[in-house]
Amino acid sequence: MADIFQDLPIKAPIAKVFEAISTPTGLDQWWTDKSSGKPALGVEYKLQFGPEYDWRAIVTKCVPPREFELQITRSDGDWKNTRVGFGLELKEGLTWVGFYHSQWPEPNEHFRVSSHCWALYLRILRRYLEQGETVPYAARLQA
Repeated sequence: MADIFQDLPIKAPIAKVFEAISTPTGLDQWWTDKSSGKPALGVEYKLQFGPEYDWRAIVTKCVPPREFELQITRSDGDWKNTRVGFGLELKEGLTWVGFYHSQWPEPNEHFRVSSHCWALYLRILRRYLEQGETVPYAARLQA
């Protein structure tokens, strides 16, 4: 199995970061095109990335404002049963985000592309939280 890890500081209150990583309104600002769900253990999220990418996930960790994790249950083959999660910690006046996308079946090309894409999306998350910037979904990978 292979895992993706990213760590980044964000100049925003931990509660605001938690909201951005765990609520549909927050996720739609930086990752998904449209999502629905509720940040509570066992709840199903709908994660839409366009007409051909109507994915599902289950909340497997939800400890506000410190931890949030989704297990992907419907997706492209490589993403199915992987876990997308966040650990938040206050350090030196910043919220440190420990991001992971774990349990990939193998470090193949899709894994490597996704690793790059996560870095781009997390940068958009930081810009959204620190500067209030929103990037239209279709333009996010070029932002």
